[in-house]
Amino acid sequence: SLFTMTGASDGRRFGGARGARPPGPSAIRGLPTYMLVLPAGITLSIAYGYYSFLDEAPLTGRKRLLATSPAWERQMGDEQYQQMLRQNRSNILPPDHRASVTVRRVGARIAKAADKFAAEYGLEDRTAAKSSSKPTFTVIRSDMANAFVLPNNHVFVLTGLFQYARDEDELAAVLGHEQAHCLARHAGERISGGFLVSIIARFVLLLDPTGVLYALFVPAATLLHELPHSRDAEIEADHIGLYLAAEACYDPRAAKRVFGRMKAGDGGSNAPTANPPEFVSTHPSYDTRLSKFDEWMPDALSQFNSDGGYKCRHIREEMKKARILAAQVAASREGK
Repeated sequence: SLFTMTGASDGRRFGGARGARPPGPSAIRGLPTYMLVLPAGITLSIAYGYYSFLDEAPLTGRKRLLATSPAWERQMGDEQYQQMLRQNRSNILPPDHRASVTVRRVGARIAKAADKFAAEYGLEDRTAAKSSSKPTFTVIRSDMANAFVLPNNHVFVLTGLFQYARDEDELAAVLGHEQAHCLARHAGERISGGFLVSIIARFVLLLDPTGVLYALFVPAATLLHELPHSRDAEIEADHIGLYLAAEACYDPRAAKRVFGRMKAGDGGSNAPTANPPEFVSTHPSYDTRLSKFDEWMPDALSQFNSDGGYKCRHIREEMKKARILAAQVAASREGK
C-alpha cells in the first residue's frame, strides 16, 4: 500500500548467565561429526539457493531475492482480487461513478507508460500479463486515505485518498506508485524473503531447541531484514512511479504535493497522525520520501518536457477535453 505505516514490536533481550565460559576447542572436537556437517550443509544450501534466485530490480538496479514465478504471482493476485471484491461488495463504487471513471482514465494512461517501461527494461512477465488480462481499477468507499495493488495489476483506491490527491496529476502519482509495485514484482520479493527467513528460523530451532535463539532471531529478522526491505520497495515504487507519471504526461511535481499534504495532515478534517520511527516502520518517513522526490525530480521533469514539451502539451489538451466530457456525462446522469 502507499501510505499505511505499521510498526514492528520490539523483541525481548536475553542475556547469558554471568561467569559462563564459552566451550573450548576440546569441547567442539568432542561433538559428533553429524552435528558439524549438518549445519554446514544447511548453510551452504541456503547460500546457494539465495544466489541462484538473486535478481536485479528495474531502474534502480537493486539486488534482491526473487524466487517466485511471474505466472504464480499473477494467479495469486487474481485470487486475492476476487476475494477483495467479495469482501467489499457493498462499498465498491459503480463503474460509471465519476470517481471510478477518473481513476480508470488516469490508470489507463499510467498502464500504457508501464508497458513502455517494461519493454525498455525487458520485463517479459509484463508482456505475458498484458496478453492474458488488463489492469483493473476499483474504487472503494472508505474514510481511509490509501491505495494498494495486487499482483497482475489489480489496483484499489479508497475514497479517503481524494482528500490528498485532488487532481489528475496527483492521482497519477499514486497510481504510478501502485503499478510500479507490480513492475518491480515486490509481492514476489516479499514472499521470497519471508520464505528465506522461515528456513533460517527452522535452522535456528534445530541448533537451539530451547527456543532462546529463536526468540532473539524473530524480532532481529523483522528489524534487520523485513522492515528495511519493505522501505526499500516503497522508495523504489516512488521512483518508478514518478517515471511512469512523467512518461504519461502527468506533472511529476504533483507527487510532492500529495505527500506534503499527508505529512501535514492537510486532508480537511484530519489532523496529522503520529507515525512510528522510520526504523520500525514498513514505509519510509514523509521527510525521506519528499527528499527523494527532490533528488529524482530533475530527470522526471526532463522526461515530462522532452521534445520541447510538444508531446505532453498535446496530450494534456486531450486530457482536458476528456475531463470536460466526463463531467458533462456525469452531470447529465446525476440530473436524471
